[in-house]
Amino acid sequence: MTRPGPIKALGDIIQIAYLPADFDGALRHWTETMGVGPFFLMENVRLGDMRYRGEPSDAVFSIAIGYWGDIQIELIRAENDAPSIYTGEYAVTDRMHHVCIFVASIADARKACAEIGAEILVEGKVGDTGEVIYVDAGGGPGNVVELLQPMEGSEGLFAMMKQAARDWDGSDPLRKIG
Repeated sequence: MTRPGPIKALGDIIQIAYLPADFDGALRHWTETMGVGPFFLMENVRLGDMRYRGEPSDAVFSIAIGYWGDIQIELIRAENDAPSIYTGEYAVTDRMHHVCIFVASIADARKACAEIGAEILVEGKVGDTGEVIYVDAGGGPGNVVELLQPMEGSEGLFAMMKQAARDWDGSDPLRKIG
């Protein structure tokens, strides 16, 4: 019998992310048609010490996160054309771009990825205490996995977003953070 792959052992998928060709249109779809919201917008995000395929990158992107039950729906917009998974061959649009798993240890995530030969596409710091890697675990563009060791304090932010979704009445569908 085959055992499950090492990625599953890191945790559950908590997010489905999309890189829509029309960010505003995708936001309308998720809020008006699907009923997911509100979304919380973080503009001009930059990872600390970001590397794309081992080389430094100054990619900038904006993200909007809304909750559908316990699952985050993330919409992403590239803000520049610097090398990243949001430009070039990994910039698949209008379908699932990647899934995210919160991990307790980025070192353990790296070890699991090495075990299966996953290519680390992006790595960087999230705030002062968090880290993230995005990997191609096989299958190429459209099959990216984000492994995020959240920064301290982010639990409260995500809890606030989830609570807002539980009580959401359809008003104020996009709320800026920061």
